[in-house]
Amino acid sequence: MTKVAVWAVIPAAPGKRDELAAALSGALETAKSEAGTIYYILHTDPTKDDVLYMYEMYENQDALNVHMGSEAFKALGPAIGPFLGGRPELTFLGPIGGKGA
Repeated sequence: MTKVAVWAVIPAAPGKRDELAAALSGALETAKSEAGTIYYILHTDPTKDDVLYMYEMYENQDALNVHMGSEAFKALGPAIGPFLGGRPELTFLGPIGGKGA
């Protein structure tokens, strides 16, 4: 099956980026034990104080579905909600190749 990637732009409420990152730390830990999750990496942008980025890659669509249907994923919304500055923007990607793909 084909690998699936996700690029997420996660806006933080003004001045709440660090709290948002801390709220996402549980998801980072959970992803470590998800069998089909290859990458689940949270990023900051040194030029933008109120946004985080997440890059995710999964073995296949089934692995992404398991991740998005997990109890940990369902709990994520309430955990990060107070720190969001808007709705996260998700872009679903199909990796072609390269180092690590």
